[in-house]
Amino acid sequence: MNENEFNKDPEARLDYKIDWTEWLGDDIITASTWSVPAGITKELDTWNNQSTTIWLSGGSLDCTYECVNHIETADGREDDRTILIHVIEK
Repeated sequence: MNENEFNKDPEARLDYKIDWTEWLGDDIITASTWSVPAGITKELDTWNNQSTTIWLSGGSLDCTYECVNHIETADGREDDRTILIHVIEK
């Protein structure tokens, strides 16, 4: 599993963070949105100058969900990162 892949129990409500510090350099995040597929629930999402966080609940057992984070920065850059959520029984 890589740094953007996570295992989640279907009953868990957990937060997942993306650290953009290295990519940003001296720039800062000014906006963050998440695209989440049907079947898993986005409870909350937040960001600060250098990282983004999403809270997820639910999901169907033995399914994998691709959640995409899109950011915009003060210098006008935009980029996406994807996290994979594997729903397994823990």
